[in-house]
Amino acid sequence: MLTKKQYELLMFIHERVRETGIPPSFDEMKDALDLKSKSGIHRLITALEERGFIKRLQKRARALEVVKLPENLADTLRPPTSRSQVQRLMHAAGPRSSRGEGARISGDTRSAGSPRRADGEGAASVAVLGRIAAGTPIEALQNKVAEVPVPASMLGRGDHYALEVAGDSMINAGILDGDTVIIQQSDTANTGEIVVALVDQSEATLKRLRRRGDSIALEAANPAYETRLYGADRVRIQGKLVGLIRRY
Repeated sequence: MLTKKQYELLMFIHERVRETGIPPSFDEMKDALDLKSKSGIHRLITALEERGFIKRLQKRARALEVVKLPENLADTLRPPTSRSQVQRLMHAAGPRSSRGEGARISGDTRSAGSPRRADGEGAASVAVLGRIAAGTPIEALQNKVAEVPVPASMLGRGDHYALEVAGDSMINAGILDGDTVIIQQSDTANTGEIVVALVDQSEATLKRLRRRGDSIALEAANPAYETRLYGADRVRIQGKLVGLIRRY
């Protein structure tokens, strides 16, 4: 399964090689996917390489070969919905368009909708949208993969969604690898709250939010991980932690 950004990068490289015979540069890939840094491209290429879609012909980053394409759209989590989106990627390496006000988790978590009542009194079904990193940020996912029953008392007003935790950076906050966290959708949060934060419009992580002047610190709850500091324009709040479900 590919994420939207992985799919877009794969198709961009494929189309560029098909048209020119030369893979795009990292700067071209970064501009095409509208990312702020090339580190996100490095992670996407590594993920595609691990899944067998591309391979590096040499140690030089630009020496890439597309080995295969997804056999069908079901092999992607959020594929581009039209050819125009692929064409947009091909033209994006030119002058960059102005950025919008921000992005949500690979689209819009509001598609999760309101929790619906599950079997039994006092319980509701909440959509599980994928995995969230409690460690080094990973690319965000936005695709309903399952539903989880949640006690109604855990839910507040508004929409909620669930994410499976990957990583151990929040263990001192009682959040373990493999836990399912319940998130209340919100684009604001108070300092000290644990949030889902989208970084550079492409990566999501679960961290404690700290405001430091004009910057935002995403703080781990594990001394093995460093606190990461970002400009406020690089971080979008996607929701606040309201509950946790653990299976033994």
